Amino acid sequence: MRTQVMASGPIGTAGGRVAAAVPAVIRTMTGAALAAALAAAAPPAAAAEAVAPATVLKDTPYLTVGDRALHLDAYIHPDAPRAPGPVLIHFHGGGWARGARPASWTGFRPYVDAGFSVVTVEYRLAGEAPAPAAVQDARCALHWVGANAARLGFDRDRIVVSGTSAGGHLALMAGLLPAANAIDLDTCRDAPRAAAILDFYGPVDLTAMQPGSDRLHPTVANWIDAAPDARALARRMSPVEWLTAAAPPVFIAHGDADPVVPVAQSADLKRRLDALGVANDFFTVRGGGHGKFDPASQAALTARAIAFLCAQRLPAAAACKN
Repeated sequence: MRTQVMASGPIGTAGGRVAAAVPAVIRTMTGAALAAALAAAAPPAAAAEAVAPATVLKDTPYLTVGDRALHLDAYIHPDAPRAPGPVLIHFHGGGWARGARPASWTGFRPYVDAGFSVVTVEYRLAGEAPAPAAVQDARCALHWVGANAARLGFDRDRIVVSGTSAGGHLALMAGLLPAANAIDLDTCRDAPRAAAILDFYGPVDLTAMQPGSDRLHPTVANWIDAAPDARALARRMSPVEWLTAAAPPVFIAHGDADPVVPVAQSADLKRRLDALGVANDFFTVRGGGHGKFDPASQAALTARAIAFLCAQRLPAAAACKN
């Protein structure tokens, strides 16, 4: 199928304003349950025929704060125009201070093969705006996906938020914050509920990143900035503070030799989810560092993540065996 590339026009510069909907016409476009879920994961659709996004929306503005427009890229699955399908929203890592959304969709090929459209998000980094700006942006991206779901063929009930490292933290915050909270920007309230969260080695308790120390980890302190209530703000920005029994299902992956985010962070998250009765799975990469896993480990991790999503009945039916 031919890929159409679309470019959205500019939006206004009113502070904290959510971007308008995409125009209608734009030219040029751990146990037995886990074993059953793994068994349910079908071979990728790409094994029979290559699947690629049918439409690409590059540099689409989703929020304006002051004079600053924030952008996302949306890669629309070819089946989306026929029937609303699942969508994966991804947040990049980089300690809230660096990094950028991926330039391409190809790193998400297994999810596209499983029927997902993919949205990758730009958010404000620490040097531009300290906490809670990045969390607000993540929530606004979720809001944008919900607001444009009917137009783009997204199923509002099958939105998965995902991220690596600091992006994993943002995915957790985007998925765990309740509808009523004091963090969301007014223009981004009423974001849809995430159906699942994929947390790849993200920090979950920002006050405990340096075990045995009362000081905030330097990366956390850089993002929190010099707020007089820095520790209280770090606690409020910690996903573990927002866990409830109503939380969406959570898939966790972490290398057990991670030198950046202690694997104990993810182990603590799993313990808390288990205590609350929230569906979850924790994939440990043996000998794995902070991402950049070897190809075999990465393939196993991705297969397990998709199997977990299949257990939640989120991918396209053809991607999961009955």
